[in-house]
Amino acid sequence: METARAEGPEGPAGPAGPAQEPPREPPQRTFTLDVTGARTGRDGFDAFRQSFETQTGEPWPLPSLDLGERGDFRIRVRGAVVHDVHISDVYSERFLGQPTVARDNGDRFELHLVRRGSWRFSSPSGRGEDIAVPAGAFIARRNNPPLLFDVRPGTEATVLLLPTAVLGRASGGKPVVGPAGSGEMRLLTAHVAMVRETAHDLSPTGLHGARDALIELVRTVLRHEFDDTEPRLAPALARAAMDLADEHLTDPDLSPATLARRLNVSVRTLHRAFTTAEESVTAYVRRRRLERARQELLAPFARPTVSELAAHWHFADSSHFIRAFKKQYGHTPTRLTALSDERKRPPQAPPGP
Repeated sequence: METARAEGPEGPAGPAGPAQEPPREPPQRTFTLDVTGARTGRDGFDAFRQSFETQTGEPWPLPSLDLGERGDFRIRVRGAVVHDVHISDVYSERFLGQPTVARDNGDRFELHLVRRGSWRFSSPSGRGEDIAVPAGAFIARRNNPPLLFDVRPGTEATVLLLPTAVLGRASGGKPVVGPAGSGEMRLLTAHVAMVRETAHDLSPTGLHGARDALIELVRTVLRHEFDDTEPRLAPALARAAMDLADEHLTDPDLSPATLARRLNVSVRTLHRAFTTAEESVTAYVRRRRLERARQELLAPFARPTVSELAAHWHFADSSHFIRAFKKQYGHTPTRLTALSDERKRPPQAPPGP
């Protein structure tokens, strides 16, 4: 007796096989969560966790949150998942609650860098730790034992979550509190910014390298020392030096030596890191000063003179400034302002018959 043949994707003569599920969307490396409009703290936390898991395809890496009767959870977060490391930029309208005890894989090492406002960590019983971290400071600690979080409204912070195992002995002991402006922390925040900006574009190998460098930089913060022989950390050092230079462009003493001193590295190490940036430290500072001078030249009112700009941005004299400006922009400062003014003039009406 002839048996019927199931039609496969190649037609009646094609091979039969089980129906295939449609391919799943790959998990996102970045996430954006906003529960500032939640009716209650519990609603906010439940919506936050569900949205995180929907966007990333992963379970929320921390234990649940005990909000009690007075607690609240209204925050906005923009972050990235880098394998087993989570980066979150947090804005808090109101956050008061206590994480539950971490069990199994919920044990994490947390680093909170407060940029604005304050984040308070205290013992629920009132007899243990009570640490208020103000703007411009950080705290690094394990999430066990759980402490009460009391976050001032309007607080902005960057929060890193890492498995405790990857840090080894560096994750033990008491919480570490320090300034956000330390050289080691500047390197870490520079690397975090780069990872957040490029997470979508990194290859799997690149993402894993970014994760390893981040973990090593957290160790650097905890040990208060930088491994200048680790090539993976060079881009973070170059970025940190650029950010620091941008803050001090008007400083007459700005130089590779002063940047290296602020970042706790040698001048040689700093120059070596800038080989990844395709320009020297001095060239970067000169380019950024010329960009700022150009902005002032194109201001609609109160434009400074060429000699004033040369002095303000620490060029040797007006001639030196003009030559550098023309090399970068193709016009002298005077010609550039003239061209800008011409473009702003309303067109003249054609002469009448």
